[in-house]
Amino acid sequence: MSTKAMLQPFSASYAMARHRFLEAARARLGEVQSFAIDAPGSEDEALSLDAAIIRPADARALLVITSATHGVEGYCGSGCQLALLGDDGLLAHALRAKVALLLVHALNPYGFSWHSRTNEDNIDLNRNARAFDAAPPPNEGYAQLHPHLVPPQWPPGAQQREAVAAFISAHGFPAYQDAVSRGQYTHPDGVFFGGKARSASLRHFRSLLESHGRGFADIGWIDIHTGLGPWGHGEKIFAGRNDLEEIERARRWWGLDLAVPFAGTSASVAITGQVASLIYEACPEARPTSIALEFGTVALDAMFEAVCGEAWLRSYPHAPTEQAERIREAMRAAFFSDSPIWQGMVLGQFRTTFVQALQGLSFAPRQ
Repeated sequence: MSTKAMLQPFSASYAMARHRFLEAARARLGEVQSFAIDAPGSEDEALSLDAAIIRPADARALLVITSATHGVEGYCGSGCQLALLGDDGLLAHALRAKVALLLVHALNPYGFSWHSRTNEDNIDLNRNARAFDAAPPPNEGYAQLHPHLVPPQWPPGAQQREAVAAFISAHGFPAYQDAVSRGQYTHPDGVFFGGKARSASLRHFRSLLESHGRGFADIGWIDIHTGLGPWGHGEKIFAGRNDLEEIERARRWWGLDLAVPFAGTSASVAITGQVASLIYEACPEARPTSIALEFGTVALDAMFEAVCGEAWLRSYPHAPTEQAERIREAMRAAFFSDSPIWQGMVLGQFRTTFVQALQGLSFAPRQ
């Protein structure tokens, strides 16, 4: 099974990916925890956030690896996790480094199953980890764009496309990207919606971080994403606080090409409510070092179009079957590639990033 997982770790569906992950994790004698999500899968399968913990008795640090924060991106992230579980050499390296592993499979299983970035409530989990007792950050640009991004018909007509073009002409493309993707909390039927309350998936995940991160002075985190940047390139996007010490530590681990969104050096804008901020709630005494590993797929405008089409489908679930299938396939193509070259690039870069994290955790200062 290990050889098969290493040769072809990418699965054809969420149901297959989950089965293979659980089988591989149990074969490694890792502890497995599962949290059911109360929503139907696209194949009527059960949906669950699953976590495997591999913790040697002498572990001195923890490395967290998450997949499918944005559902459909789980095709890539799950494949990386399965490749790791099938790699005797990498797991032995973690053992020698005295690093425990927490592999969280399908943080958003609904989106993975249905080819959506968002969960069963149309929530973008990477905009949902914020304090909901405070007023949400405003996003006036999104409010202006919303009726043109998710119009009454799909595909959008000339009027909607002209309105988007006019916004870009007036404000510039960076402002357009920021307005669309930073996160918004006013349009539950829209794109990049951060929710009105903490999602079930993030509540489960916070509990996992608390229980398995407790006692570790140093915690590394790789959150696997797709959809931004050049085809096949894995951008290492700093996911921590705007803190010079954290940024410099991440650079020592992962290199000077570390991208920092709030410094304007990333393909991603600076977002609100990102999942990585949960580490500060769950493990306040730890030194976290976190990145999103973002693999490029298609051009940004094509990715936005796919995301908007899927949001439209949420609002019009009785759309013709053929149209719904085209929209879901467009989503998969926007966030995953069947090309063996792309997949090889992903696995090679993930392996390097994983080893770099082990080295960083191995030499981290001890309390």
